[in-house]
Amino acid sequence: MVFRDLFQDTLRTLWTHKLRTFLSMFGIAWGIVSITLMIAAGEGLRVGLKQQHENFAKDIMIVFAGRTSMQAGGVRAGRRLWWFDRDVEAVRQEAAACKHVMPELGNNATVRSLYNNGNILITGSLPPFAEVRSIPVGEGRFYDWQDQAEGRRVAFLGNETKKQLFGTRNAMGETIELDGMPYVVIGAMREKRQNSSYDGFDGRKVFVPFRAILRDLPNKEPAPGESVDRLIVAPYSWETHEACELQVRRTLARLHDFDPRDKEAASIWDTVKEAKANAMIVDGMKYFLGAIGVATLFLGGIGVMNVMLVAVRERTREIGVRKAVGATRRAILGQFFVETLIVVFLSGGVGMGIAYGLCALVNLIPMPPFFAGLLADWKTGLLSFSLLGTVAVLAAMYPARRAASVDPIEALRYEAGG
Repeated sequence: MVFRDLFQDTLRTLWTHKLRTFLSMFGIAWGIVSITLMIAAGEGLRVGLKQQHENFAKDIMIVFAGRTSMQAGGVRAGRRLWWFDRDVEAVRQEAAACKHVMPELGNNATVRSLYNNGNILITGSLPPFAEVRSIPVGEGRFYDWQDQAEGRRVAFLGNETKKQLFGTRNAMGETIELDGMPYVVIGAMREKRQNSSYDGFDGRKVFVPFRAILRDLPNKEPAPGESVDRLIVAPYSWETHEACELQVRRTLARLHDFDPRDKEAASIWDTVKEAKANAMIVDGMKYFLGAIGVATLFLGGIGVMNVMLVAVRERTREIGVRKAVGATRRAILGQFFVETLIVVFLSGGVGMGIAYGLCALVNLIPMPPFFAGLLADWKTGLLSFSLLGTVAVLAAMYPARRAASVDPIEALRYEAGG
């Protein structure tokens, strides 16, 4: 029998047993759709949480000065602390596990352009602030080390601040006034999705070099004039995170005479710990969804196996007739193999098409900030397709091999007796 005849005969057989064929295809397609959607949902949650975390900052620690809650060196508890610009260099030298140590100072000012004005938060830090705080540049540039060294009056606008001051007009090179002092606009931020902050959303700020804000807009009483609001610290990696935090606490404790174990004296918003906690949650959900997907795949495989076993058993008489008229064992096995492959590829293609189609449709809907959508991985679909396809082929070929080995008369007698 040539392959074309075998193929046509196989299609006729499948069409004759439409219900059985449909049940086999449904089991394979359902298993592929189920596991693909579950893994896609887990991946969408992982990516969404990661994006939310990175939109706020890239694994940093925000160190706030508080009040001492423990006595240290004979000094009473309850003493108010302040960080200073000079602390930064000392912490940077003693905290070898920290990649960045930066001061941050923010004060409100009346900001005026030729077109509008408003009371806006002015934030000053060092140039790496744009990297660690995920400030995306939409046009122009962020201030650099030359701007910082010379204390230049240059300003980088948040996207909402730019709209407020200039509308749709070009702001690059324009002059704005910060409490009457002229600053030149050198850049503007691209819009970003931010769901947390410690002093306001970045899109509503004006960013200037730290030396400029310390000179023009310093803290007012009761805060000392040279004080800063907080320190921004970034470790080299997750592995050096704990060492970095410990070194920062020890240095600040030495500089300001408090116990390094006093967490109220130096409170830290630790986004690294948050990222680790989110990663553990997402990994747990991913494993949970993966386990459910494997269970679904297993159940689908059992369903496919049962259908295929029944299908072969019902055709024992057919196998006997074929052998009686001269069909070889190889030809019989070949037909069952081709039938199974057709069912597997058709149902696998349909299952993957439905799964990826559903993912694409769902992704057209606006998603919550923490969910990036159904992110289907082609490896998952291919794996489930391969597993269910293998189950189907083995479930068909094993009984077919046994039936093809039976004497034709015995096969006919078995069917008649059944």
